[in-house]
Amino acid sequence: MAKQRQVHGHISQHLRQQKNYCFACGKDNPQGMHLNFYYDEARKRFLCRVRLPHRYQGPPGHAHGGIIATILDEAMGKVNKIRSVVALTSEMQVKYLRPVPLGKTLLVEARERRVRGRKHINIAEIRDRRGEVLARGRAVFIAIDAEKMFAKQLRNRGQR
Repeated sequence: MAKQRQVHGHISQHLRQQKNYCFACGKDNPQGMHLNFYYDEARKRFLCRVRLPHRYQGPPGHAHGGIIATILDEAMGKVNKIRSVVALTSEMQVKYLRPVPLGKTLLVEARERRVRGRKHINIAEIRDRRGEVLARGRAVFIAIDAEKMFAKQLRNRGQR
C-alpha cells in the first residue's frame, strides 16, 4: 500500500496560523466544508474523499457549480505543498462533465502538471465511486512570499 500523509489546512513551513478559517479546508470554520486531504507519496497526488451535504445544492440533488470549482481549486492548491511553497490561484479552468451528486461518496484527486519559476500548473478531477470523471480542473498558481504579502494579517493575529 502506498505511503500516505494527512494534510490539513494551509499550514506550510513558511506560514503558520493559529486558527484556520479557510472555507474549503479550515477545521476552525463552523460553516466550512472541512475537506480533508492526504498525500499519496508514491503517486505524488493529493486525495480527498467527500460526501457533499444538501446545503451545497445547485440543480436538484446535485452540487452547485461554484462548490465544484471550490473543491477543485482547493485540491490543486494542496499540490503546491509538494514544493513547500505558498502559491495563490492566478487562473483556473473547470470542465463540468457530468452533474456531481449530493450525498454520494466522491474522490477528488490532484497532481502537479508543470513548474516554471514561480508558476505552478496543477490539475484535479472529481470522480464518482465507479471512477467516472464528473469534473476536471486546471489552474495556474503563482508562488508568493507569504510573510511579506500577509504581514499585516500576521501582525494582527496576536491582537485578537
